Amino acid sequence: MIIREGTLADAINVLGQIDEFSREETLVSLKKRIGDKPFLVLIAEQDGESCGVKVGYQLDEDCFYSWLGGVTRKGRRRGIAQALLHSQERWVAQHGYTSLRVKSRNCFAGMLCLLLNNHYLIEHLEKKDSLDQYRLHFVKKITHYE
Repeated sequence: MIIREGTLADAINVLGQIDEFSREETLVSLKKRIGDKPFLVLIAEQDGESCGVKVGYQLDEDCFYSWLGGVTRKGRRRGIAQALLHSQERWVAQHGYTSLRVKSRNCFAGMLCLLLNNHYLIEHLEKKDSLDQYRLHFVKKITHYE
């Protein structure tokens, strides 16, 4: 498996292969959300195919937000999400951020487990119409990586 920095176009390509996303992202929607903030796109590749993505951007000079990510069905259960998470944490630390924030939903049990297993702490619960759509807000203090 290879984890590399990618472009927003690379992210769109992978996101389009992930069934769980309720709305299709476009270059325009990604650029609108990120604006002029520093951002990172990580792409996971296995056997020459893009199979995972993680997109994040700066919230402020100390905090980075892991906004959007996932792994294609074909790429699941291969440690790809874990590798993307570690790569993002390393990049965040190397760029001087001291915390990383992320949201997920109750319906994404795999992501919730991944975050908890990697020492992300729940800091807020955002209630929605149905329990499975409740958003959990996580934060992790980032230490310097060598």
